[in-house]
Amino acid sequence: MTTWRFIHTGDRSPAENMALDEAILTAHSEGIVPPTVRFYGWNPATLSIGYFQKASEVDQEAVAKEGIGFVRRPTGGRAVLHDKELTYSIIVAEDYPGIPRNVTEAYRVLSEGLLQGFRALGLGAEMVQLASDEEKEKYASAGSAACFDSPSWYELVVEGRKVAGSAQVRQKNVVLQHGSILLDMDTDQLFRMLRFSNEKVADRMKTSFLKKAVAINELLRAQGKEAVTLRQVEEAFRREIALGLGVELVEESLTPYEIELSEQLVREKYGTDEWNLRR
Repeated sequence: MTTWRFIHTGDRSPAENMALDEAILTAHSEGIVPPTVRFYGWNPATLSIGYFQKASEVDQEAVAKEGIGFVRRPTGGRAVLHDKELTYSIIVAEDYPGIPRNVTEAYRVLSEGLLQGFRALGLGAEMVQLASDEEKEKYASAGSAACFDSPSWYELVVEGRKVAGSAQVRQKNVVLQHGSILLDMDTDQLFRMLRFSNEKVADRMKTSFLKKAVAINELLRAQGKEAVTLRQVEEAFRREIALGLGVELVEESLTPYEIELSEQLVREKYGTDEWNLRR
């Protein structure tokens, strides 16, 4: 069986996490490391925004008051509060056998293990396919700045509510897909850090968000089941991602090159206002 590298880098700062994803992408593009699946967490808890998102949608004073970190991702999408979650990244060459050139189809392939991970935890997860007008209307967003507000093609839902937020970028002939698998979600805290034209709009957006986004343990409790721990989630998703990709995940460490490059990227990119507040 083909082997890929598995790395768990633990809880890192916002800038470190984004820098490590890019450093691994670069190392893989140069043939230094194999395709890689990485699991990680955040210290402190962090609000990340998408590459194209305007930083003005975020209340930086509120972010500081909440003691939350802040970073701009190299991928698209909207704001995510990274706290009680497992964050993953999958990094693989565009020409790897079985990886579609089409972005949405690549989502489908790379997310198959995520789908099975949710099912392994006892949740009836499905992949959204926005093929019909009825499906598009069902999942239409009211337009808040929050990432989990509505699913896109091949994203994962349970009972019509989004359970995983993933985003993808392609650079140097390599695909980077990363995303959040939420154990629990503090919607009030998330919305305290986003800007709205007035309080009424904020309340309407939050109400809409709660109907369209959900975390694992909320679903399990609603079914009368016990909440799961982060370790249980990590074990389930590591196993199912490997099965979904048809590979063996072998635990390894970051290379000195990746560590050095990530430190440079923190200094020159992800740790700077020039990057984080660029839009």
